[in-house]
Amino acid sequence: MNSYQVITSLAFALYLGLMLSIGFFNYKKTNNTSDFFLGSRSVGPWFTALSAEASDMSGWLLMGLPGVAYFTGLQEAFWTAMGLLIGTYLNWLFVAKRMRKYTIHAKDSITIPEFLANRFHDKTKVLQTLSSIIILVFFVVYTASGFLASAKLFNAVFGLNYYIALLLGVVVILGYTLLGGYLAVVATDFFQGSLMFIALFMTAIIGVGLLGGPLVTIEKLSVFGAQFVNPFVAEPGSEYGFIDILSALSWGLGYFGMPHILVRFMSIRSNKEVKTSRRIAMVWVTVAMAAALTVGVVGKAFLLPLVYESQGAAESVFIASMQKIFPTFIAGIFLCAILAASMSTSDSQLLVASSAFSKDVYKAILRKNASDKETLAVSRITVLVITVIAIFLAMDPTSSIFDIVSYAWAGFGATFGPVILASLFWRRATRNGAVAAMVGGGLTVIIWKQLSGGLFDVYELLPGFIIASILMVIFSLLEKNPDAKMIAEFDKYQSIED
Repeated sequence: MNSYQVITSLAFALYLGLMLSIGFFNYKKTNNTSDFFLGSRSVGPWFTALSAEASDMSGWLLMGLPGVAYFTGLQEAFWTAMGLLIGTYLNWLFVAKRMRKYTIHAKDSITIPEFLANRFHDKTKVLQTLSSIIILVFFVVYTASGFLASAKLFNAVFGLNYYIALLLGVVVILGYTLLGGYLAVVATDFFQGSLMFIALFMTAIIGVGLLGGPLVTIEKLSVFGAQFVNPFVAEPGSEYGFIDILSALSWGLGYFGMPHILVRFMSIRSNKEVKTSRRIAMVWVTVAMAAALTVGVVGKAFLLPLVYESQGAAESVFIASMQKIFPTFIAGIFLCAILAASMSTSDSQLLVASSAFSKDVYKAILRKNASDKETLAVSRITVLVITVIAIFLAMDPTSSIFDIVSYAWAGFGATFGPVILASLFWRRATRNGAVAAMVGGGLTVIIWKQLSGGLFDVYELLPGFIIASILMVIFSLLEKNPDAKMIAEFDKYQSIED
């Protein structure tokens, strides 16, 4: 191991030690499932905002998005970022307060499946079971993307065997998730979100400065093609038209169905603090995305003579840029931002997925008399099982983080998005409508993904979301006599002041 790797290893060790310490500290505060899954709804606005955005963006922001910008230019990366910005704002504006208020009103629900079952008065447990299965399936895929990002990081920085690097990242993520639950996840997310923000911003600004400033940078990037300085210009030989832009913007629809983001809304201390959280979140995500796009395209000129030949390889552009810009120890600390991004999302997903099984399947259906302690133990075992499956999905080092995330994002957006919106805004929505929407949306995403050419090139989230919304309306209206108590409960929730 050379001196660079020794110093970088020290930076990583300090960082990972801090994360595990946070997990151990919060272990003492985790006494029941409400603590483990939702932090007893006691999280302040700053922690809520940064935790939501850090767990949302993951390694996709620091590796996936810059990789797309480096390899193809700004079109897809820019419009995808715009869709996510719009989706982030609308989710905070329209869903956050309602989600917190209604989950409390609906028998103090602490998981998404439990909320949907209580909201739609589903005594058959069909909706609760179905939503739990969907969460488990798509979060296994999503978690794999986080493991992939951390493995690529350790492989690129230390030259570790990919599979050893994969296991190393998994051990750390598992450590503090199993120890501290939600409080540990939120606390580490706050720290990790701050580190991600600083690392991206500093790398983008300094990279442009070292190339000679904005004007010189644009001139140098123009050599590679106008698409690297103008998101409205298509790559030579391809057309990036209205359908492509609409497809990229549709990423924003995914926010309404992301369980690991929705639980952040549920956990905030007070609805009065949502506005503060929204402002913090929007500043963070706007600056971070602009920096990620800049790092990607600037790396095209800044890293020469290094050239990445594939999109999967180009996802290391942020790593290479930091190694070239910063002194070894500082670079090591900032490189931890990539691990932070992977960890902040994977821990959240593991927690939500484990809650879906332990509380909404095991306790609700399999062992209704299970104690809180037993349910908590099952939650931790579930985290381990999901991790093992996700490891197998992340075994291919050539996989693209961007592609894996896009599939899981579409799955959640199409299955849960229309259902969550209907549950919060439409008093006539019913259980049958919710079930039909989730099944129809999920199947559309899976089938659409296997097709290609023409209309089928549209991102599968958009048709999945549309079909799920239509099914939600049709099957709800087909019920001539919806549950009167359910409607009365909805009206009462609407009348509650924020």
